[in-house]
Amino acid sequence: MATPRLMLINAFSLAPGAYALRPHSGTREDLVMDYANVAPLLAGVEWDVHAGAPATHGQWPVETKEEFMMVGVNRLPLVREACESGRFDAVVLLGGGDPGYPEAREIGRRYGIPVTSCAHAQMHIAVTQGHRFSIIDISETHNAQMANLVVGYRFTEHCASIRNVNFPLPRPAHQGEQSIAREKALALSGQPSAMLEAAVAAAEAAIEEDGAESIILGCSASYWMQPFLQQRLKEMGWSIPVLEGYRSAVALAKLLVSLGLDASGIAFPSDQPRRWRARKPV
Repeated sequence: MATPRLMLINAFSLAPGAYALRPHSGTREDLVMDYANVAPLLAGVEWDVHAGAPATHGQWPVETKEEFMMVGVNRLPLVREACESGRFDAVVLLGGGDPGYPEAREIGRRYGIPVTSCAHAQMHIAVTQGHRFSIIDISETHNAQMANLVVGYRFTEHCASIRNVNFPLPRPAHQGEQSIAREKALALSGQPSAMLEAAVAAAEAAIEEDGAESIILGCSASYWMQPFLQQRLKEMGWSIPVLEGYRSAVALAKLLVSLGLDASGIAFPSDQPRRWRARKPV
């Protein structure tokens, strides 16, 4: 089998000095947040990454529906460019809220190229692990986006809950003391992290109270917690998988390439399909 060629596309790029949680320039490894966690899945793969289209919603990370819509529209030309280039077998959209994903799949279908994204991939992998999953997410506003995705992807039967640890993204509207960057740095240095402790408590409540059989992390800014949360739950006696979006989306892209699949032409019809249905079930 030929080596798969993947294009990873970030949701957006910010100007220098903005409210940033990852570099927006540098090497390709720099542009993949928490690259060390994703690196094993990219080994033996030809891959490139785009920093993302310049942000037009403001110089801060995305949380509101308006912002998700704007960055989704902005990165569709990047998806089309990657598909038209002939250099890639699949496109992976980075970012926990999946901005522009259905539309990107429609573009990919025209070229026979699969497109994957973080929340969508996590949910599908989660239901191979058990019937019900819970999402551990960062803020009330971001929870609303994740809830929309659960409904849109038709996973309401499988989603046990969305639990909020209340560590919002760095943005003008958030001037609280909770800092995702600081909590991540504390955990990586072996010190106690309030965000991680909140995630552990939320995950255990999801297991005991909501019936979760696997755990999903909502925002990509929280994906750094995956190995820590997985280990902590194991130490507490819980045998439950904890997923994060980057690895899930990359793994699913590789699987689709190996199977020779992109997306159903019924779900994403061409402009003038050879056959059409007189009735579409909902």
